[in-house]
Amino acid sequence: MDKIEIIGGTPLHGEVMISGAKNAALPLIASSILVDGKTRITNVPGLMDIKSICLLLEDMGAGVVRDHTDLIVDGSTLNKIEAPYDLVRKMRASILVLGPLLARFGHARVSMPGGCAIGARPVDMHLKGLEALGADISIEHGYIEAKAPSLKGAEIYFDMPTVTGTENLMMAAVLAKGTTVLRNAAREPEIACLADSLIRMGAKIEGAGTAVMTIEGTDTLVPATIDVIPDRIETGTFMVAAAATGGDVTIQNCIPDHIGGIINKLRATGAQVDCSDKSARVRRTDIIKSVDIKTLPYPGFPTDMQAQFMALMTIADKSSNIHETIFENRFIHANELLRMGADITITSGSHARVNGIESLQGAQVMASDLRASASLVIAGLIAKGSTLISRVYHMDRGYESIETKFSKLGAKIRRIK
Repeated sequence: MDKIEIIGGTPLHGEVMISGAKNAALPLIASSILVDGKTRITNVPGLMDIKSICLLLEDMGAGVVRDHTDLIVDGSTLNKIEAPYDLVRKMRASILVLGPLLARFGHARVSMPGGCAIGARPVDMHLKGLEALGADISIEHGYIEAKAPSLKGAEIYFDMPTVTGTENLMMAAVLAKGTTVLRNAAREPEIACLADSLIRMGAKIEGAGTAVMTIEGTDTLVPATIDVIPDRIETGTFMVAAAATGGDVTIQNCIPDHIGGIINKLRATGAQVDCSDKSARVRRTDIIKSVDIKTLPYPGFPTDMQAQFMALMTIADKSSNIHETIFENRFIHANELLRMGADITITSGSHARVNGIESLQGAQVMASDLRASASLVIAGLIAKGSTLISRVYHMDRGYESIETKFSKLGAKIRRIK
């Protein structure tokens, strides 16, 4: 397995280009199942999760061609309605093929998903929503089987906002007969990106990006060219890294409006953040002020930035409290930060107290999930000495060439094959 080695202590300087968002690209690729033709998706990042969902679609008979940062998916050749365990277990987002398969073919068989070990992320709201649309759902031998000769519009209320649940039901509802209303829907920018793309294909959707979405079903969708938005979590990761190292970094091809919660917290630490429509510049003052954070559904502080922000708080001037409300098992990275000298106490499954210290020490550490790996990179960049991070395949699922991008900013970082 590859490892990442970092010699810490170098402030980051320069410009970095943000890639397309993994969490936007995955549902867009899944949406190509809805179309009897070729869908072109632009600004697609080169990530392991993208490769995984492409392999899944190819296994189901779709034609998939990569053209630089574009992806062309031909849904006209789909001839299989099953997503097998061997492919689905690698990536939780594979569940996103369930809604489109059911909507177009009236039948889908999808293995229960895998993914990062950051706590239970049940798909019950996906299934209840599909049942409300008229599907017959059964779970046998680790597979979800859904059947519905014809989906019918319905009013669906989510007990709590769910991003993949909202996306799955959006894609199912666009081909249902009648009107579907999704209440307490997720409001993330990736939801609006998917809605905009489905509208380009001929869907009728109103309210994307709000808690109430209305979808008027249509008989068919048509091929279109659709775009992946910039990755707001990659943007936030580089912003935090710039502040943590005492650097001066301009982040290009980003949408600051999508990360208001992150920017507000960074400014509260004393970092200077200047934004335009598609860029952000981050500079740090001498002292990092401690700041409390609480993860919340969008537009609150994202759970996918909690680990990176914890790494920043390890060298803050005082103590900070971190409250994780989305996943119950997302402090695994804290144990690895402790190996680097951090002073962190997990007071409960959802609360952590971080006492800032003068500096971290390089050490051998192990990534436990995608965002934990990013926090360890940030910790390595600010630590004294050498840090060696193993199991970086987690990082490759969500960050495109992260060591190359940091290296161009002056970081002493390399991948060891």
